[in-house]
Order: sequence, then C-alpha cells, then structure tokens
Amino acid sequence: MRIVVLGVGNILLSDEGLGVRAIERLPLSCSLPPEVELIDGGTSGMEMLEDLEGLDALIIVDAIRAGYAAGAPIRLTGDAVPVFFKTRLSPHQVGLCDVLATLELLGRAPKHTAILGLQPQSLALGMELSREVEAGMPELLRMVISELVMLGIRTSPATIEAG
Repeated sequence: MRIVVLGVGNILLSDEGLGVRAIERLPLSCSLPPEVELIDGGTSGMEMLEDLEGLDALIIVDAIRAGYAAGAPIRLTGDAVPVFFKTRLSPHQVGLCDVLATLELLGRAPKHTAILGLQPQSLALGMELSREVEAGMPELLRMVISELVMLGIRTSPATIEAG
C-alpha cells in the first residue's frame, strides 16, 4: 500500500499555508510507517505528477474556503473532491486539479482521495496562522490520523496540542 499525505498552500499568506504547516507538525504528533509518505507540496503543480501517480490513497491537507466559521474542520471525499476544485481555486489548487485530471486520464489516479482542512480566517500577507486556525490545528491533525487509520494504517497514539 502506498499513501501520500500532501500538504499544500502558500506559507507567505497566513492561513493559506495551513496544509504545509500541518505536514510539518504531523511527524511530531505520531509515528508513521514507511508506506505513508509526507510531501510538502507548497504551491507546486504538474511537477507533482510522478509523486502522486498510482497511489492507493491521497490525503490532501489544505485551507478550504467553504463559508464556515474560521478554524472549522472540513473533510471532502468522493464527488465533493472535483466540485471543490471547480469552485474554490487558489493558484496551487489549479495546479493540483490539473495533476489529478491528468492522472485520471492516464488511469493512474489514486484509488482514494480525501481533502482535509480548516476554514481559513485570513489570507493576508504573513507567515503566522491566525488564532482561529491555530486553535483548529490539533483537530486537523487528528483528522489526518483518523483518515490513515480508516485506510488500515497503524499510527502511534498522539497527544496533539496547539502550536
């Protein structure tokens, strides 16, 4: 089994960088087996094609603007994934959308894709997460771990605290 947890976003735009920040913190929260690869996708696009080809599962961690309260946890799977990419695009999401569409055309798309994230408070210039998103980070990390467990991955118990 091959699983990638992909953190995406722009760390220069406050909450937009929460996916990358979550990937940085996940190894501090639990130990993961070798079949789980953590990738800091930043704002990458098509250059991720090889990394994401033929996966059993892809867990994308990103800021998700869905009209909820800032810091609210959000999980998208199934038909909600393509809808997300059609309606709420930032520049890195356009690139990721292209990668997933290309993999689908090649018959090499991940068997399972989930997008996990938090509703951002601020996308202003700045490298710190907003207070609301920072407070939601422990729940987001628990969501990632739960998604991995649902996929049959064993992780160590985690005590996750806000950074």
